[in-house]
Amino acid sequence: MSDEQTETGTGWPQPAGPARPGGPAGEPDPRPDAPDPDELSPLAPHRPGEAEPPAGEPGVAPVDDGATVDLSAVSRSEEPVERSDGLAEPAVQRSGEPVVAGRSRLSTAGVMIAALLALLGFTLVVQLKTTSTDPTLGATRQEDLVRILSDLDARENRLQQDIRALEDSQRQLASGEQGRQAALDEATRRADELGVLAGTLPAVGPGLTVQFISGAKPISATRVLDAVQELRGAGAEAMQISGGDRTAVRVIASTYFLDGENGSLVVEGRRLAPPFTITVIGDPATMRTALNIPGGVVASVRGDGGNVTFGEREVAEVSALHAPIKLEHARPVS
Repeated sequence: MSDEQTETGTGWPQPAGPARPGGPAGEPDPRPDAPDPDELSPLAPHRPGEAEPPAGEPGVAPVDDGATVDLSAVSRSEEPVERSDGLAEPAVQRSGEPVVAGRSRLSTAGVMIAALLALLGFTLVVQLKTTSTDPTLGATRQEDLVRILSDLDARENRLQQDIRALEDSQRQLASGEQGRQAALDEATRRADELGVLAGTLPAVGPGLTVQFISGAKPISATRVLDAVQELRGAGAEAMQISGGDRTAVRVIASTYFLDGENGSLVVEGRRLAPPFTITVIGDPATMRTALNIPGGVVASVRGDGGNVTFGEREVAEVSALHAPIKLEHARPVS
């Protein structure tokens, strides 16, 4: 092994070339104008004012003397930019605007984190709404829930029973109302009938007019009373008697007849002048037949020299009224 190989200590021969000034490695160059060994390193940056290194040396790019470089177009910021992982990256400025390295990666991660947080918040809200609807029931034991359900069922049964009872009461009230209305209608009908019979109400209907004309003898009260009784027996429902002066008196069960002066007739204390006319409501044919029976009213009047005429009416009107009778002794049987 040669001395040069021994000096390098690698065992490999040192390449031939110009010897570096300064002598052996590690010894300073004794020349007073010798440059600093660090300045001769190809990795050392070029300082302003010094001569450009020759082209072709490693790590140094050739520079055109006629070319100009815009230092404001491409420059590096002195302040580092923090990344999301905690490491620092230098900031690059292009065209006067700062551009942070790794921004796209930071934006994607931020969007994903925001979406996850939103999803988590939505899930928590839904869960809170679901579980916090009734916090009392949520904290109730299963046995208590079963008891509450049983109480609700029993209350529902009671309410159903109350509903059925109310419906029954409604039906009873409706039927009772109908019954009361029917009773009221019946009472009204009976009152009308009794009012007609008692002479307190006027009446209209098919009927007959019977006129008594006197002859040689005046028409006596007996003949008029016989005619009234025959008409009642034939189904007369209402009647009145009037005189020649058109004075009318209602004929009821208590009506009485008396002979007056000069062939007049006294009915219920009122004097009627002849001829006398009875207006009666009922079946005209039946009542006429009853008066014309042999030996009856018509035959008796004609036997005394008088006459009886009939006039059927589709609508006969009995308008004379009798004052209500005040009962002093009779009472209805309860």
